[in-house]
Amino acid sequence: MPSTARPLRKLGFLTIGLFDPADPARGHASTLELIEWGERLGFDSAWLRHRHLQYGISSPVAVLAAASQRTRRIELGTAVTPLGWENPLRLAEDLATVDILSGGRLNPGVSVGPPMHFEQVKGALYPDTAEAEDFGYERLRRLLDLVRGKPASDFSGVEGFEVFSDVVQPHSPGLGRRLWYGGGSIGSARWAGEHGMNFLTSSVVKAERPEGPWDFAEIQLSLIREFRAHHPDGEAARVSHGLVVIPTDSASPEQRAKYEAYAAKRLPRTASPQGPARLLFAPDLVGASEEIAERLHAHAAFREVDEVAFALPFTFEHEDYVQILTDMATKLGPALGWRPAA
Repeated sequence: MPSTARPLRKLGFLTIGLFDPADPARGHASTLELIEWGERLGFDSAWLRHRHLQYGISSPVAVLAAASQRTRRIELGTAVTPLGWENPLRLAEDLATVDILSGGRLNPGVSVGPPMHFEQVKGALYPDTAEAEDFGYERLRRLLDLVRGKPASDFSGVEGFEVFSDVVQPHSPGLGRRLWYGGGSIGSARWAGEHGMNFLTSSVVKAERPEGPWDFAEIQLSLIREFRAHHPDGEAARVSHGLVVIPTDSASPEQRAKYEAYAAKRLPRTASPQGPARLLFAPDLVGASEEIAERLHAHAAFREVDEVAFALPFTFEHEDYVQILTDMATKLGPALGWRPAA
């Protein structure tokens, strides 16, 4: 098996945290249990994906606050928080609070752009300011400044019996270095690098050349290199890779059939760019860990990174996720040269 240019140093996983609307507590409890299980298996990080007005976790920061009290070592991230739904000042307070509670383990991942289905939701989200809201990089810059300790107010001091700060409180000094941008375009990769963020790549990129060719791995590789070319840390700048990966080493025949059917149903969308945004999707990787490792070693973008946050597939059962995570940590990770955290 060919070696990777960068040995795998950090192994993480990402989950959407689905739940039954008739019993939301069960789905949230399952997510917390998976994070605890991931820590016991030695995973370096666990990430939650935002889902607004859906039957998935809508408040990952709150769930990660709970997870921080049930774990001691594993890093906790969001991949990603769409900033169009957030007030940067309030989000900065929440992130700093959870980072303090976790002992400095929070890795907030964010993205820019208007909220999905904005025309339908703007009356509830921004009833008076919808047309004036900025959903671009300026919104993200405000969050970065506030998390990194720049003033949020021109007033500080004592007023009566109360003491006021001009910067977000609590302030967590290391949090500003653990902010990630989830991007799929050259522009977003460049912006994240120029502003000293870390970079999250996933199973989706933008096919920005209308004429092609459209090779997912090569496009993703170009994003990574663009990011590092503009980052103060250069080649040492952190990038996390996040494909959908489903090892089947200990899966039952029924589970294998389900996983293969899931990947096959999603495969047609990988053939060409999808929709007005020209999104190009990567195929899901299903099979024995040794087979998946070979495919990853041959992946041009994967060879450029030393940390991953593999995405768990949607709509599976808790027991399926336990099996997948167990095989990731005990079979796939070692096949990629990774060693579990102590």
